[in-house]
Amino acid sequence: MERILVAAPRGFCAGVAYAIEVVDLALKIHGPPLYVRHAIVHNEWVVKSFEERGVVFVEDIEDVPEGKPVVFSAHGVSPQVRESAAKRSLVVIDATCPLVTKVHNEARRFADKGYFMVYIGHAGHVEAEGTMGEAPDRMILVESPEDAERLPALSHEKLAVLTQTTLSVEEVEKTLAVLKRRFPHLVTPPKEDICYATTNRQSAVRQLAKRSDLVLIVGSQTSSNSNRLREVASSLGAEAHLILTAGEIEPRWKTAYPVIGVSSGASTPEHLVEDVIGELLAGNPGVPVEAIETVREDVTFRPPRELIQLAMAR
Repeated sequence: MERILVAAPRGFCAGVAYAIEVVDLALKIHGPPLYVRHAIVHNEWVVKSFEERGVVFVEDIEDVPEGKPVVFSAHGVSPQVRESAAKRSLVVIDATCPLVTKVHNEARRFADKGYFMVYIGHAGHVEAEGTMGEAPDRMILVESPEDAERLPALSHEKLAVLTQTTLSVEEVEKTLAVLKRRFPHLVTPPKEDICYATTNRQSAVRQLAKRSDLVLIVGSQTSSNSNRLREVASSLGAEAHLILTAGEIEPRWKTAYPVIGVSSGASTPEHLVEDVIGELLAGNPGVPVEAIETVREDVTFRPPRELIQLAMAR
């Protein structure tokens, strides 16, 4: 191994940092056990660290005892989940990423104006389920350009498209091209739904992959944006692997590849990246580590003021 290249930006995005801070504040206010609907972010280490502090993660809102506080994860929830929480008199603390909330708002706006919507996303992903729940009778999901080609003819005069925030820019562009060809009157939102952090991390990995023989993406197998980063690197000809911890590094990687690139998904804590770099350097202490910065991020999301004030009062 001759060099380690590290992508920037990488790791926590503003939405993930926001969600984690909201759970921290909720713990200070309510104490354990604190219920969170779905994994707060898709990273096992983050989930485990919260579980050790008394957070209980549930998939069904019915598993939260009546009247107890519950945090909605960064991925958002459908109106049906919110209604169920209200019926159980749950104290709702919303950690939905503001960029996901933006797509929910677009879905409601289009539905109110009589549009039928095509949602580009991954079936079963919690973000897709939440967004599509805003107008379940006025929305259909497509996952790929092939899905878009197979989509039945849509006779609706008003037709719009929405996008899951964590997808690959390239895969959305290909799917959107098919939809626009088949449905020329298709309306897209004023701003691209794929979030800035997903776009920035994919751009950084493209530059990383061009200069690397092997690319390691640190993140969870359940993380959509981490999987997309690995796919982006692989599409550019670099061998790419998605790993969660330094323990997954294969010894041969240190000797078989002259240049190793490292990045991480938007829900990956930085210390896991540092552990991976440390393991790569073990036995190779003189190998230089170089940062490849493509853009500098300055986006932050601040938790609700009343939540901060309640936590400070504790």
